[in-house]
Order: sequence, then structure tokens, then C-alpha cells
Amino acid sequence: MTASSYLSTSPQETARLLRLATYASTSVALVLIVAKLVAWGLSDSVSLLATLIDSVLDALASVINLVAVRHALTPADKEHRFGHGKAEALAGLSQSMFIAGSAGFLLLEAGRRIISPIEVEAPGIGILVMVFSIVATLILLGFQRHVIRKTNSTAIKADALHYRTDILVNGSVILALWLSTKGWAGFDALFACGIAIFILYSAWEIITVSYDHLMDRELPDEQREDIKELVLQHSSARGLHDLRSRHSGTMTFIQLHLELDDNLSLLEAHKISDEVEMSLLEAFPGSEIIIHIDPQSVVGHEPMADFS
Repeated sequence: MTASSYLSTSPQETARLLRLATYASTSVALVLIVAKLVAWGLSDSVSLLATLIDSVLDALASVINLVAVRHALTPADKEHRFGHGKAEALAGLSQSMFIAGSAGFLLLEAGRRIISPIEVEAPGIGILVMVFSIVATLILLGFQRHVIRKTNSTAIKADALHYRTDILVNGSVILALWLSTKGWAGFDALFACGIAIFILYSAWEIITVSYDHLMDRELPDEQREDIKELVLQHSSARGLHDLRSRHSGTMTFIQLHLELDDNLSLLEAHKISDEVEMSLLEAFPGSEIIIHIDPQSVVGHEPMADFS
């Protein structure tokens, strides 16, 4: 059985990585805003305006992420016994609304420019800024990929999705600016339309992931099978049922009924349950695991709700 690599990260390391990722994302977004603002002011390119707006939204989304991650990492309290992990999913939904709104604005502006094309000025500066943006984004994405692999954070996944689309967006702007130098400024607006549609698609992906977390969607089938395999590896385990799981922020919740021999004492059954829990915690560190012990003979008479 091979668990996903992010499962090996301690809660303390997870918190550190998430904070670093949000700081890095916000910093990169602010630098790109300044660079693109200068380039747009000099070129008056609508495709550059599109990527500028995208970067502004990235910065807003990153700030939302920063606040949401800090809140999600807050320990459980009296009013929130399961922690604050769903703050990440709420941040993802907020980001998607920003993204969808920006895409609508871009479609309107690009449509206006298609009807009345405006010649792009100083395209070379715009291309240079886009190349810089791509390099900075690739560096950030490399770090975000590392953090996602270690933490499986919904908020960082949503943030990384923004920046992955930025690579394509910036590349298309370079092409649009180059084509505009060949004689038709309309290419600039057409590419802006394509960017807006792609941004809308990205927003839908973020909504889907955030919705799954808010609705307590089960862990992926592969991880559920890993859980079952780990439980049944114990020599005293006779089976399991009613396996339930969900992910909230950086926390994984696992609940199951463990089937054991009828003749075990309460102390022996408790010891076995603890050993099974420890094996699960090794693969899913920092998780909250609840194991209910059932005598094997009564399992067939219990109502079950295992939808696997």
C-alpha cells in the first residue's frame, strides 16, 4: 500500500508550508500587478489589460487565501469542535466569484475592441513583461506544487489553478502582441476573449472543488481502499464496515466500525483498536480517527451505511 506523499507531513510542517505559500503567492501577485500596470499604460493593449485584471484578482484571492488559511489553522474550540478547515473551501468560492466577475468584464471590453480596434503601442515592452511574468509564475507554481503534495490544501490548490491559467494567459498575450505588430490590432481583442472564456472555466473548477469540501465529499476511492487495507492488515481484524471519511482544510476525518472476535475482553479489543488507529495515523498524520468496535457475530444484524 502506497499512501499519497502529502500524508507524511506533520501538522506543524503543514501549517508552516501553508503560511509560506500564501505569503509567496501574495508577493508574486503584487510584483506582477506593478509590472503589468506599467506595460498596459505604455501599450494600451486590451489583452495586457486582461492579464493585469487577472493579476489584481490573483492578489485579492491570495489575500483571501492568507486570511482563510490562518483561520483554517486555528485549533478547534468550544464553538467549532471539528476545527475551522472549511474556511479554505469558503475562500475558494470567494475566489471563483472574483474570477467570474473579471471574465465578464473582459468579454465586454474585448467585444468593444473587436468592433473598434485600437492599434497596440510599444508591444515590445508588453512582451518583455509577459516573459518576466511567466518566469515568476513558474517559480511560484513549483513551490505551490510542493506545498500541495505535502498538505493537499484546497485553498492552495485553488490559488495554484489561478497561476497555471496565468501561464497560458501570458503566453497568449505574447502571441497577441506579436500578431498585432503584423498588421491587425484585432488579434489583441480576440485573444482577450479567449482568455476570458478560459478564466470562466477555471472559476468552475474552483467552485467544484470547494463545493465537494463544503458538502463533506468522501476521500478518493484510492485512499479509502488504502484505509481498508491498513485496517485489515492487523492480525486480529475480522473486517470493517461503515467507513466514512471527509477532508476539511488540512484535516482528514476517518470513522469506521472494526469487527473483532466475540470472545475478546474489553481491554484486548481496546488495545487492538488503538493499534489500528496508530497504523492509520502513520499514513494520515494529524487526522481525527474514530473507531467503533463490533463483535463479529452481530455485524450481520446491524444497520449499515457503507456506500463503498
